[in-house]
Amino acid sequence: MLRRRAGLVFLICLALAAISAAQRTESTQERYDVREHYTKYEYRIPMRDGVHLFTAVYVPKDTSQKYPFLMTRTPYSVGPYGEDQYPKMLGTPELERAGYIFVYQDVRGRYMSGGKFLEMRPHIDVKKTKDDVDDSSDTYDTIEWLLKHVPNNNGNVGIWGISYPGFYTSASIIDSHPAIKAASPEAPMTNLFMGDDAYHGGAFMLAANFGFYTFFGPQNNPTLPPKTYHRFDYGTTDGYDFYLHVGDLADLDKKYLKGSNPLWNDQVNHWKYDDYWKGRDLTPHLKNIHCAVLTVGGWLDAEDLQGPFTVYHTIKKDDPGIFNGLVVGPWVHGGWAHYAGQSLGNVNFASNTGEFFRKDILLPFFEYYLKGKGDPKLPEAYVFETGTNRWRKYSEWPPKEAQKEAIYFHEGGALSFEKTETAGTSFDEYVSDPNHPVPFIDYTSNDVPQTYMDADQRFAAKRPDVLVYETAPLDHDVTIVGPVSPRLFVSTSGTDSDFIVKLIDVYPMDYPQPQAADQGPRTDVPPPQVVMGGYEQLVRGEPFRGKFRYSFENPEPFVPGKVSEVNFTMQDINHTFRKGHRIMVQVQSSWFPLVDRNPQTFVDIPNAKPSDFQKATERLYHSASDPSRIDVLVMPQE
Repeated sequence: MLRRRAGLVFLICLALAAISAAQRTESTQERYDVREHYTKYEYRIPMRDGVHLFTAVYVPKDTSQKYPFLMTRTPYSVGPYGEDQYPKMLGTPELERAGYIFVYQDVRGRYMSGGKFLEMRPHIDVKKTKDDVDDSSDTYDTIEWLLKHVPNNNGNVGIWGISYPGFYTSASIIDSHPAIKAASPEAPMTNLFMGDDAYHGGAFMLAANFGFYTFFGPQNNPTLPPKTYHRFDYGTTDGYDFYLHVGDLADLDKKYLKGSNPLWNDQVNHWKYDDYWKGRDLTPHLKNIHCAVLTVGGWLDAEDLQGPFTVYHTIKKDDPGIFNGLVVGPWVHGGWAHYAGQSLGNVNFASNTGEFFRKDILLPFFEYYLKGKGDPKLPEAYVFETGTNRWRKYSEWPPKEAQKEAIYFHEGGALSFEKTETAGTSFDEYVSDPNHPVPFIDYTSNDVPQTYMDADQRFAAKRPDVLVYETAPLDHDVTIVGPVSPRLFVSTSGTDSDFIVKLIDVYPMDYPQPQAADQGPRTDVPPPQVVMGGYEQLVRGEPFRGKFRYSFENPEPFVPGKVSEVNFTMQDINHTFRKGHRIMVQVQSSWFPLVDRNPQTFVDIPNAKPSDFQKATERLYHSASDPSRIDVLVMPQE
């Protein structure tokens, strides 16, 4: 959703409401005066059940041609409010200059719209009465009104949005209105329990969720945004310390939220895949879509990385005959809309990937399907390959050329594409202490820094409660595409445990330091903060809560000491491990406070008592009979 970024999350959320996101776009273009080129109107558009939704409409002043609508629906406010108040930018610089009738709508129960807000409002397939409303029907009613009441439109509608607005984009095109010709769900929330925002592998994404719900709660509508936003006071700059000593998850509500936000309690209390989550899973309903769809995501999106792949694959299966494209770049959450996308932390991508997307992919997509201009000839999958830093075009995702392979764990911390032949029992072990969990970053922060997604993992490799396996230096490039699937044989002395798997690109020791930009002779260039030789770049990491190894609906305890299989699938990658680099895998049982602590006893974790948090000895087996591995798809060598 955008949702869960601690600390400054509310600023990012508002930025990703589409207008504000565009305001932050890095561009070399000269500033475009919105007020000079657009006229703003504000409407309260009636829905079929009598609720009115607040809608801001920006119409080009140039009436020499008709324009399509480009709509964003958001829970994060369509401000600034008032017909004399204009944002600094609409959409993106490229879309703004191309000319569209921009439409921004507060969804039900948010800010100036009426009705009741529901988190990821469940879709109603069969609507029997006028009171059976959802985001598909609200969009339909809005479009009907706009076509009749906003002059100089060409009868075509596009809809797009990032994060929560991405969810509304996906939901809005179910049983799509005939006027909708193009949609771009970007980082769309799709199933919050299955890898988006709330839970990953059954483990609760603690810091980002709590940071989000300290400000995002129910509203008494209509209401204007506050003039100033106040950060939640953690009482410390160290989020690790804050969450470690707060108590159980229920204590966060008791001590800080004090019952003020039922949305937070919904996330915490529905800790298994129950009817609450099933009703909010959009995938069974993504049908009867009749427009072109361009789904967008970022390889480095810490919040909604899974959503784009889920939407793309679902539409491909259930809605044949339409253009169904997927674009994934080296971006953080929503970064393609407002950043250059040239680097993240210490990892450089060697080009302005954000501007390339906005100019050469997104703009041509909308221009073609909404105005009939040109033909972008977009591939089905337009993906950036990290490691080599180049864009790839494929006819589907994952590429059909990719071949199934496995990376096996071996004795002595070795990792290889060759299956282990060790007979008998072979394992490595570590003691996991939930009262001294492995941190996910090596510095203090109350936030979930975006840079953790490709950060150096050398600090974790030094801990005794982290297992480390790596290959020899590669003698050729290895490109892994698509999902990464650990297949682990494990045992624990406890009755529940998490297993976090991290796939890592280890740079050679002679890897050069980045050079400062050539600005002539200088004496004030600061020393590098990180030595890149031996850098251990996180490519993908994901937790899995062991009690869900057989079912997310019916958790089961481990039998202490008994070998069990823990199989799960991590989000997709498109990464080349270069010749001379090593492939590393780290395995651990905590990743704090990114993920909540598992007490390692089979209990109701949100209400776990201090005595429930116990040390456990974790074993990872790697023999011929228990061949722990990572299943991957590898592209043929060029």
